[in-house]
Amino acid sequence: MNGAPASAPSLPEKSSGERDERQERHAGEERRRRQPHTAKQYNDATRKFVESGKVDKAARDAEQAIEGEEADELKRAEEEGRSHAAPHEQEREI
Repeated sequence: MNGAPASAPSLPEKSSGERDERQERHAGEERRRRQPHTAKQYNDATRKFVESGKVDKAARDAEQAIEGEEADELKRAEEEGRSHAAPHEQEREI
């Protein structure tokens, strides 16, 4: 040995896709850690809405809006929302 410290083997570089996926996963875990009540609040509110008996009326109102005068505005709003979505969600059918 020449007395020089042994260097650790270098690890292969992560691709940007792997880094992005890891960062996104970490961000999601961080959001869940900070806001554990959010899913419960959503689930509770959804259950109350379903139990209220207003689902059928809301569905009819939505159908009329999609087929009526609001159709173009709703389509533009959907496209705007999708433009901000994660890539795997942008093509998902609603």
